[in-house]
Amino acid sequence: MEDPSLCGRACQFIKPDYPGLETRIHGRPRAEAGDEVFFGPFRRMVRASLTPPAEGAQWTGITTRIGERLLETNAVDAVLTMTADPDDRWRPVPVLITDASDMAKARGMRMGYAPLLALLETARDAGHRRLAVISIPCQVYALRALEAELGFESITVIGTPCSDNTTTENFHHFLALLAGDPDSITYLEFRADYHVELRFADGRRREIPFLSLPISQLAPDFFPLTCRTCVDYTNALSDITVGYMGGVGEQWLIVRNERGQALLDLLGDEVRLSEPRSLGKRRAAVQGFIANVERAAGGLPLRRMPDWVRPIVSWLQPRTGPRGLEFARTRLEMKAAETVIHLRREEPRRMKSMIPNHVWTLVAPYGLTPVEDELSAPSPARPAERTPPDR
Repeated sequence: MEDPSLCGRACQFIKPDYPGLETRIHGRPRAEAGDEVFFGPFRRMVRASLTPPAEGAQWTGITTRIGERLLETNAVDAVLTMTADPDDRWRPVPVLITDASDMAKARGMRMGYAPLLALLETARDAGHRRLAVISIPCQVYALRALEAELGFESITVIGTPCSDNTTTENFHHFLALLAGDPDSITYLEFRADYHVELRFADGRRREIPFLSLPISQLAPDFFPLTCRTCVDYTNALSDITVGYMGGVGEQWLIVRNERGQALLDLLGDEVRLSEPRSLGKRRAAVQGFIANVERAAGGLPLRRMPDWVRPIVSWLQPRTGPRGLEFARTRLEMKAAETVIHLRREEPRRMKSMIPNHVWTLVAPYGLTPVEDELSAPSPARPAERTPPDR
């Protein structure tokens, strides 16, 4: 952007203020107990599927359909999102979309870094006053930190959860480890049933258990330290989060505020809703993950499981492991633990400013507690908050 010094105030990885921004966006910070500690402020959570599913969508197409509806109803002037590089289907390219029919180009997953927010000034200079933004958590944090001074009449945020990012080049290397014909892979998704799904140009599909992924063949810095220390997987500053972790085969929507509910309402009868499920127990899985991260000495988690055991555990995980909301809680506790462990090892002086208090709440049951110089300053006194029950 025109003023590079904005990064000092906008970057999630310098000195984030989640309670302050949650209060400004949602009217209150997250509750200090219950599911909001994991997922951020919300009004409701639902399982959802677009009916019929959109062709070429990563799941059923809810995210891009919301963007379409916003443009069709003239609720926004433009949607800021990602599409694919014309020479590489996996490389993300920021784009401003003003015609609803063009939202189809944004369907699907991309992997890599792209300066989405650089187009904010382009949008403003083009005269767009009402903007919708579809983006991942670290982009949304920066957007919210700067929102008041950008000059837009309104900004609507459709957030997607993030499960770590890497360079597009690294991602191509990962694809080459998964298949002998990586250029023919057209789809990849980490699913909540402990499998990665691949689809190929010739119509083939393949499912790979998480435990069979070639993680040990990836470089220790395959994911940057910022991703390994992210404290906002669920995009808590969006108006609505559209993901999968709590969906059990469907998408998972976190409606965070009145504007988020209005976005869901735009879909009308096109979306099928049901209550989230929560199955299994997470504690053993999180404890095992923490032990693997600690043994990895700063790299990707190591797995010590014998090869002959992996097929057995891969069969058991989708049937007895954490599923639905419990799977989502599992991933959030894993990420919180990963944040603490990696920062202690690589950037201990940053812990005080980078780790919000709710992260310490998530890792406390596993014996990860802060020492004095790791704690941020106490948050200002808050009004009494409701504590939603675990759902």
